[in-house]
Amino acid sequence: MNVKRYRPCVLATCCVPWNEDFSFAEGIFRRQVRHLVSHGIHDLYIFGTAGEGYAVSDRQFDEITRVFLDETRDAGVQTMIGVINLSLATVIERIERARALGARRFQLSLPSWGALRDAEMEVFFRETCGRFPDCEFLHYNLLRAQRLITPAEYGRLAERHPNLVATKNSTTETKRLRGLLTEAPQLQHFITEAGFADAAMMGECGLLISVANTNLALGQAYFEAGRRRNEAVLLDIQREAAELIAELLQLPGPEVHMDSAFDKMYCRVNDPGFPLRLLPPYTPASEATHERFVAMLRSRFPRWLPAI
Repeated sequence: MNVKRYRPCVLATCCVPWNEDFSFAEGIFRRQVRHLVSHGIHDLYIFGTAGEGYAVSDRQFDEITRVFLDETRDAGVQTMIGVINLSLATVIERIERARALGARRFQLSLPSWGALRDAEMEVFFRETCGRFPDCEFLHYNLLRAQRLITPAEYGRLAERHPNLVATKNSTTETKRLRGLLTEAPQLQHFITEAGFADAAMMGECGLLISVANTNLALGQAYFEAGRRRNEAVLLDIQREAAELIAELLQLPGPEVHMDSAFDKMYCRVNDPGFPLRLLPPYTPASEATHERFVAMLRSRFPRWLPAI
């Protein structure tokens, strides 16, 4: 029996709020972190796609990392720092600087200027996981990187790098979900709401929440149903999540296409003062779109609103 290298849990992102001049809104960010922790979410990360890790400068990366680690230092939180960049040298430098601040867990995405070939992928993991043996790494598997790592490849990478501990996957394909759990069983695989129910019925996995950020209690109930393999509850929540997401994607129109635009609407549901703006040149959701989203929750999906 394989022992997972990372605990099963609900994994959540911390979005980065920006002031009107696109400076870091530190107070709102700290408030968001406290909200997540106070609602029982103790595995948090920054700088995924939802956290605009692809857009921040080195100065912003350092500033926000410092605040994130400070806010979570005494909160019993397992923190993770996302590193997204076209340059492997910059990835290494950011890991080094965050490590100097005390970070020991990192979330990696493959460089996306061109799809990495097999040998290039090996180099990427050698120069990250292999270079920092005292750190733990999660790999974020997404199509924006132009290459999806297969379950078999994860198995081989996990054998070479004992500090590769987890993955994030948004797939709903039964074959791929089963492959993740059977071909790389030592890794903890975090699956989004749309595929979590199916994956949880196959074996232990973590829940990567996105839309469930609107109601953290519902997200935790979904995860616990997975741990108990309560199929009826799992399928009920998964079905409704799929319907909600399908309708949500139609609300903003074609100009809004970044994950972070939607994740900031989830934040705004819990915190009316959370700004929707994204770092340029990307288009955020409008105030009107957010109002339509909240109205949709109230009329069609009321249990996804924050618990009173």
